[in-house]
Amino acid sequence: MMRLGLGLAVTTLLAAAPSIAHAGTIDDVRSRGALNCGVNEGLVGFAKADSSGVWHGFDVDICRAISAAVFGDPDKVNFVPLSSATRFDALANGDIDVLSRNSTWTMSRDTNLGLDFAGIAYYDGQGFLTQASYGMRSALELFGARLCVVSSTTSEVNAAAYFGSKGVDVTFMTFDSRPEALEAYSEERCDAITADQSALASDRSLLDDPDRHVILPEVISKEPLGPVTRDDDPAWTDVVRWTLFSLINAEEMGHTSTTMMTVDDSKVSATKMGQPAAQSLNLEDDWLVNVIAAVGNYGEIFDRNLGVDTALGISRGINSPWNAGGILYAPPMP
Repeated sequence: MMRLGLGLAVTTLLAAAPSIAHAGTIDDVRSRGALNCGVNEGLVGFAKADSSGVWHGFDVDICRAISAAVFGDPDKVNFVPLSSATRFDALANGDIDVLSRNSTWTMSRDTNLGLDFAGIAYYDGQGFLTQASYGMRSALELFGARLCVVSSTTSEVNAAAYFGSKGVDVTFMTFDSRPEALEAYSEERCDAITADQSALASDRSLLDDPDRHVILPEVISKEPLGPVTRDDDPAWTDVVRWTLFSLINAEEMGHTSTTMMTVDDSKVSATKMGQPAAQSLNLEDDWLVNVIAAVGNYGEIFDRNLGVDTALGISRGINSPWNAGGILYAPPMP
Protein backbone atom coordinates (compact mmCIF):
# COMPACT_ATOMS: atom_id res chain seq x y z
CA MET A 1 0.00 0.00 0.00
CA MET A 2 2.83 2.37 0.82
CA ARG A 3 4.43 1.71 -2.58
CA LEU A 4 1.12 2.40 -4.31
CA GLY A 5 0.78 5.66 -2.41
CA LEU A 6 4.31 6.68 -3.38
CA GLY A 7 3.57 5.89 -7.00
CA LEU A 8 0.42 8.02 -6.90
CA ALA A 9 2.37 10.84 -5.29
CA VAL A 10 5.07 10.73 -7.98
CA THR A 11 2.39 10.64 -10.69
CA THR A 12 0.71 13.66 -9.13
CA LEU A 13 3.99 15.59 -9.03
CA LEU A 14 4.76 14.78 -12.64
CA ALA A 15 1.28 15.87 -13.71
CA ALA A 16 1.79 19.15 -11.90
CA ALA A 17 5.18 19.84 -13.52
CA PRO A 18 3.86 21.82 -16.51
CA SER A 19 2.11 24.35 -14.26
CA ILE A 20 5.36 24.84 -12.30
CA ALA A 21 7.24 25.53 -15.53
CA HIS A 22 4.76 28.29 -16.38
CA ALA A 23 6.08 30.36 -13.48
CA GLY A 24 9.04 31.34 -15.60
CA THR A 25 9.71 33.23 -18.78
CA ILE A 26 6.13 33.98 -19.77
CA ASP A 27 5.46 35.50 -16.35
CA ASP A 28 8.66 37.53 -16.57
CA VAL A 29 7.63 38.79 -20.00
CA ARG A 30 4.17 39.77 -18.81
CA SER A 31 5.52 41.41 -15.66
CA ARG A 32 7.96 43.42 -17.78
CA GLY A 33 5.20 44.35 -20.21
CA ALA A 34 7.22 43.49 -23.29
CA LEU A 35 9.02 40.64 -25.03
CA ASN A 36 12.79 40.99 -25.37
CA CYS A 37 13.51 39.53 -28.80
CA GLY A 38 17.03 39.18 -30.21
CA VAL A 39 17.33 39.99 -33.92
CA ASN A 40 19.99 40.66 -36.52
CA GLU A 41 21.74 44.01 -36.32
CA GLY A 42 20.60 44.74 -39.85
CA LEU A 43 19.70 42.21 -42.54
CA VAL A 44 17.26 43.47 -45.13
CA GLY A 45 14.22 41.22 -45.36
CA PHE A 46 14.88 39.55 -42.00
CA ALA A 47 15.48 42.31 -39.47
CA LYS A 48 16.25 45.96 -40.07
CA ALA A 49 15.14 49.21 -38.47
CA ASP A 50 13.91 51.96 -40.77
CA SER A 51 14.79 55.65 -40.46
CA SER A 52 12.11 56.05 -37.79
CA GLY A 53 13.51 53.19 -35.73
CA VAL A 54 10.68 50.81 -36.62
CA TRP A 55 11.82 47.24 -37.16
CA HIS A 56 10.73 45.20 -40.20
CA GLY A 57 11.48 41.73 -41.52
CA PHE A 58 10.71 38.03 -41.49
CA ASP A 59 12.39 37.38 -38.12
CA VAL A 60 10.87 40.57 -36.73
CA ASP A 61 7.39 39.34 -37.63
CA ILE A 62 8.02 36.12 -35.71
CA CYS A 63 8.82 38.25 -32.65
CA ARG A 64 5.62 40.22 -33.23
CA ALA A 65 3.63 36.99 -33.58
CA ILE A 66 4.91 35.78 -30.19
CA SER A 67 3.97 39.13 -28.66
CA ALA A 68 0.48 38.82 -30.16
CA ALA A 69 0.15 35.33 -28.67
CA VAL A 70 1.26 36.42 -25.19
CA PHE A 71 -0.28 39.90 -24.97
CA GLY A 72 -2.88 40.01 -27.74
CA ASP A 73 -0.76 42.89 -29.06
CA PRO A 74 2.07 42.49 -31.63
CA ASP A 75 3.80 45.71 -30.64
CA LYS A 76 4.89 44.85 -27.10
CA VAL A 77 8.40 43.91 -28.23
CA ASN A 78 11.82 45.27 -27.39
CA PHE A 79 14.03 44.42 -30.36
CA VAL A 80 17.60 43.71 -29.30
CA PRO A 81 20.11 43.79 -32.20
CA LEU A 82 22.81 41.13 -31.81
CA SER A 83 25.91 40.08 -33.72
CA SER A 84 26.68 36.50 -34.70
CA ALA A 85 29.26 36.35 -31.91
CA THR A 86 26.99 37.62 -29.12
CA ARG A 87 23.57 36.18 -30.01
CA PHE A 88 23.69 32.88 -28.09
CA ASP A 89 25.36 34.36 -25.00
CA ALA A 90 22.67 37.05 -24.86
CA LEU A 91 20.00 34.35 -24.81
CA ALA A 92 21.80 32.11 -22.31
CA ASN A 93 22.42 35.07 -19.98
CA GLY A 94 18.75 36.09 -19.99
CA ASP A 95 19.27 39.39 -21.82
CA ILE A 96 16.59 38.27 -24.28
CA ASP A 97 13.61 35.93 -24.00
CA VAL A 98 13.87 34.50 -27.51
CA LEU A 99 16.34 34.71 -30.36
CA SER A 100 14.80 35.24 -33.79
CA ARG A 101 17.94 35.90 -35.81
CA ASN A 102 18.61 33.72 -38.90
CA SER A 103 20.36 31.11 -36.72
CA THR A 104 21.10 27.60 -37.96
CA TRP A 105 19.91 24.65 -35.90
CA THR A 106 22.88 22.32 -35.39
CA MET A 107 23.47 19.43 -33.02
CA SER A 108 26.34 21.12 -31.19
CA ARG A 109 24.36 24.30 -30.61
CA ASP A 110 21.32 22.34 -29.49
CA THR A 111 23.18 20.04 -27.08
CA ASN A 112 26.09 22.16 -25.81
CA LEU A 113 24.74 25.66 -25.28
CA GLY A 114 21.76 25.05 -23.00
CA LEU A 115 19.40 26.15 -25.75
CA ASP A 116 16.37 24.79 -27.58
CA PHE A 117 15.50 25.39 -31.22
CA ALA A 118 11.72 25.76 -31.25
CA GLY A 119 11.27 24.83 -34.90
CA ILE A 120 12.33 25.58 -38.46
CA ALA A 121 11.06 28.89 -39.79
CA TYR A 122 13.11 28.95 -42.99
CA TYR A 123 14.93 26.23 -44.91
CA ASP A 124 18.14 27.71 -46.25
CA GLY A 125 21.50 26.63 -47.60
CA GLN A 126 24.91 28.20 -48.01
CA GLY A 127 25.92 29.68 -51.33
CA PHE A 128 28.23 32.17 -53.02
CA LEU A 129 27.76 35.68 -54.36
CA THR A 130 30.17 37.02 -56.96
CA GLN A 131 30.36 39.54 -59.78
CA ALA A 132 28.51 38.66 -62.96
CA SER A 133 31.38 40.11 -65.01
CA TYR A 134 33.57 37.19 -63.94
CA GLY A 135 31.37 34.94 -66.02
CA MET A 136 31.35 32.14 -63.46
CA ARG A 137 28.68 29.48 -63.67
CA SER A 138 29.84 27.33 -60.77
CA ALA A 139 31.44 27.75 -57.37
CA LEU A 140 34.11 25.30 -58.53
CA GLU A 141 35.46 28.11 -60.73
CA LEU A 142 36.45 30.03 -57.60
CA PHE A 143 39.91 28.40 -57.63
CA GLY A 144 42.38 30.79 -55.96
CA ALA A 145 39.60 33.20 -54.96
CA ARG A 146 39.45 35.32 -51.85
CA LEU A 147 36.20 34.68 -49.98
CA CYS A 148 34.65 37.11 -47.53
CA VAL A 149 32.89 35.40 -44.61
CA VAL A 150 31.41 36.47 -41.26
CA SER A 151 33.07 34.96 -38.19
CA SER A 152 31.16 32.94 -35.56
CA THR A 153 28.96 31.39 -38.23
CA THR A 154 28.89 27.95 -39.82
CA SER A 155 29.84 29.43 -43.20
CA GLU A 156 33.66 29.25 -43.08
CA VAL A 157 33.71 25.65 -41.83
CA ASN A 158 31.17 24.59 -44.48
CA ALA A 159 33.03 26.31 -47.31
CA ALA A 160 36.43 24.98 -46.21
CA ALA A 161 35.06 21.44 -46.15
CA TYR A 162 33.36 21.85 -49.51
CA PHE A 163 36.35 23.25 -51.38
CA GLY A 164 38.73 20.85 -49.63
CA SER A 165 36.69 17.90 -50.86
CA LYS A 166 36.78 19.31 -54.39
CA GLY A 167 40.51 20.13 -54.39
CA VAL A 168 39.82 23.84 -54.91
CA ASP A 169 42.17 26.26 -53.12
CA VAL A 170 40.55 29.40 -51.71
CA THR A 171 41.54 32.01 -49.14
CA PHE A 172 39.16 33.20 -46.41
CA MET A 173 38.91 36.78 -45.21
CA THR A 174 36.90 36.86 -41.95
CA PHE A 175 34.94 39.82 -40.61
CA ASP A 176 33.11 40.43 -37.35
CA SER A 177 29.94 41.69 -39.01
CA ARG A 178 28.02 41.33 -42.25
CA PRO A 179 28.30 45.03 -43.18
CA GLU A 180 32.09 44.77 -42.91
CA ALA A 181 32.17 41.68 -45.12
CA LEU A 182 29.83 43.25 -47.67
CA GLU A 183 31.91 46.45 -47.77
CA ALA A 184 35.06 44.42 -48.45
CA TYR A 185 33.27 42.58 -51.25
CA SER A 186 31.91 45.78 -52.81
CA GLU A 187 35.43 47.25 -52.74
CA GLU A 188 36.70 44.07 -54.48
CA ARG A 189 39.01 43.19 -51.63
CA CYS A 190 37.57 39.71 -52.02
CA ASP A 191 36.23 37.95 -55.10
CA ALA A 192 33.12 36.41 -53.58
CA ILE A 193 31.15 36.37 -50.37
CA THR A 194 29.74 33.20 -48.83
CA ALA A 195 26.76 32.94 -46.49
CA ASP A 196 23.25 31.55 -46.38
CA GLN A 197 21.58 32.16 -49.73
CA SER A 198 18.86 34.28 -48.15
CA ALA A 199 21.52 36.51 -46.58
CA LEU A 200 23.26 36.78 -49.96
CA ALA A 201 19.99 37.91 -51.55
CA SER A 202 19.76 40.55 -48.82
CA ASP A 203 23.38 41.61 -49.39
CA ARG A 204 22.91 41.85 -53.15
CA SER A 205 19.89 44.13 -52.71
CA LEU A 206 22.14 46.66 -50.94
CA LEU A 207 24.79 46.87 -53.65
CA ASP A 208 24.81 49.82 -56.04
CA ASP A 209 23.79 47.69 -59.01
CA PRO A 210 22.38 44.36 -57.83
CA ASP A 211 22.10 43.03 -61.38
CA ARG A 212 25.89 43.08 -61.67
CA HIS A 213 26.13 40.33 -59.05
CA VAL A 214 25.01 36.71 -59.19
CA ILE A 215 24.37 33.97 -56.66
CA LEU A 216 26.04 30.84 -58.00
CA PRO A 217 23.87 27.70 -58.26
CA GLU A 218 25.63 25.49 -55.71
CA VAL A 219 23.96 25.02 -52.33
CA ILE A 220 26.63 23.39 -50.16
CA SER A 221 24.90 22.92 -46.82
CA LYS A 222 21.67 22.52 -44.91
CA GLU A 223 20.82 25.64 -42.92
CA PRO A 224 17.54 25.20 -41.04
CA LEU A 225 16.85 28.58 -39.45
CA GLY A 226 14.46 29.20 -36.61
CA PRO A 227 13.75 30.83 -33.24
CA VAL A 228 15.76 29.76 -30.20
CA THR A 229 14.94 29.66 -26.49
CA ARG A 230 16.73 28.53 -23.32
CA ASP A 231 16.23 24.88 -22.47
CA ASP A 232 15.38 25.56 -18.80
CA ASP A 233 11.76 26.53 -19.51
CA PRO A 234 10.00 24.00 -21.76
CA ALA A 235 6.65 25.74 -21.27
CA TRP A 236 8.04 28.92 -22.83
CA THR A 237 9.63 26.94 -25.65
CA ASP A 238 6.17 25.50 -26.35
CA VAL A 239 4.71 29.00 -26.64
CA VAL A 240 7.36 29.98 -29.19
CA ARG A 241 7.16 26.62 -31.01
CA TRP A 242 3.39 26.62 -31.40
CA THR A 243 3.27 30.26 -32.39
CA LEU A 244 5.58 29.37 -35.27
CA PHE A 245 3.64 26.21 -36.11
CA SER A 246 0.37 28.15 -36.01
CA LEU A 247 1.65 30.49 -38.74
CA ILE A 248 2.47 27.51 -40.95
CA ASN A 249 -0.80 25.72 -40.27
CA ALA A 250 -2.79 28.92 -40.80
CA GLU A 251 -1.51 29.15 -44.37
CA GLU A 252 -2.43 25.54 -44.99
CA MET A 253 -5.94 26.15 -43.63
CA GLY A 254 -6.46 29.36 -45.61
CA HIS A 255 -6.59 31.63 -42.56
CA THR A 256 -5.21 35.09 -43.32
CA SER A 257 -5.00 38.48 -41.65
CA THR A 258 -7.94 39.54 -43.80
CA THR A 259 -10.18 36.58 -42.94
CA MET A 260 -9.54 37.17 -39.24
CA MET A 261 -11.11 40.60 -39.71
CA THR A 262 -13.87 39.83 -42.18
CA VAL A 263 -14.91 36.16 -42.15
CA ASP A 264 -16.62 34.93 -39.01
CA ASP A 265 -16.31 31.25 -39.96
CA SER A 266 -12.56 31.62 -40.42
CA LYS A 267 -12.23 33.34 -37.07
CA VAL A 268 -14.25 30.60 -35.35
CA SER A 269 -12.15 27.92 -37.05
CA ALA A 270 -8.88 29.57 -35.97
CA THR A 271 -10.16 29.88 -32.41
CA LYS A 272 -10.95 26.16 -32.37
CA MET A 273 -7.47 25.38 -33.70
CA GLY A 274 -5.74 27.21 -30.86
CA GLN A 275 -8.17 26.80 -27.99
CA PRO A 276 -7.34 23.20 -26.90
CA ALA A 277 -3.77 24.22 -26.04
CA ALA A 278 -4.55 27.69 -24.69
CA GLN A 279 -4.64 26.68 -21.03
CA SER A 280 -1.51 24.53 -21.17
CA LEU A 281 0.33 27.33 -22.99
CA ASN A 282 -0.98 29.90 -20.50
CA LEU A 283 -2.59 31.91 -23.31
CA GLU A 284 -6.05 33.35 -23.98
CA ASP A 285 -8.54 31.24 -25.93
CA ASP A 286 -8.31 33.55 -28.94
CA TRP A 287 -4.50 33.70 -29.02
CA LEU A 288 -4.29 32.21 -32.51
CA VAL A 289 -6.79 34.71 -33.91
CA ASN A 290 -4.67 37.51 -32.44
CA VAL A 291 -1.51 36.10 -34.02
CA ILE A 292 -2.93 35.74 -37.53
CA ALA A 293 -4.73 39.09 -37.39
CA ALA A 294 -1.51 40.82 -36.34
CA VAL A 295 1.06 39.39 -38.78
CA GLY A 296 -0.84 37.13 -41.19
CA ASN A 297 -0.01 33.52 -41.93
CA TYR A 298 3.43 32.18 -42.89
CA GLY A 299 2.89 32.89 -46.58
CA GLU A 300 1.91 36.48 -45.92
CA ILE A 301 5.01 37.01 -43.78
CA PHE A 302 7.26 35.44 -46.43
CA ASP A 303 5.78 37.39 -49.34
CA ARG A 304 5.85 40.70 -47.46
CA ASN A 305 9.50 40.48 -46.44
CA LEU A 306 11.34 38.10 -48.78
CA GLY A 307 9.13 37.29 -51.75
CA VAL A 308 9.45 37.82 -55.47
CA ASP A 309 7.90 41.29 -55.27
CA THR A 310 10.46 42.54 -52.72
CA ALA A 311 14.02 43.74 -53.21
CA LEU A 312 15.25 40.25 -52.30
CA GLY A 313 13.10 38.53 -54.93
CA ILE A 314 13.20 35.09 -53.27
CA SER A 315 10.77 32.48 -54.57
CA ARG A 316 9.07 30.19 -52.08
CA GLY A 317 10.93 27.11 -53.39
CA ILE A 318 11.36 24.49 -50.67
CA ASN A 319 9.73 26.91 -48.24
CA SER A 320 6.42 26.26 -49.96
CA PRO A 321 3.88 24.19 -48.00
CA TRP A 322 4.25 20.42 -48.17
CA ASN A 323 1.06 20.17 -50.22
CA ALA A 324 2.31 22.73 -52.75
CA GLY A 325 5.65 21.15 -53.68
CA GLY A 326 7.76 22.35 -50.75
CA ILE A 327 8.91 20.83 -47.46
CA LEU A 328 7.35 23.38 -45.10
CA TYR A 329 5.43 21.30 -42.61
CA ALA A 330 4.06 21.75 -39.08
CA PRO A 331 2.46 19.24 -36.73
CA PRO A 332 -1.34 19.37 -36.91
CA MET A 333 -3.53 21.56 -34.73
CA PRO A 334 -5.39 21.07 -32.49
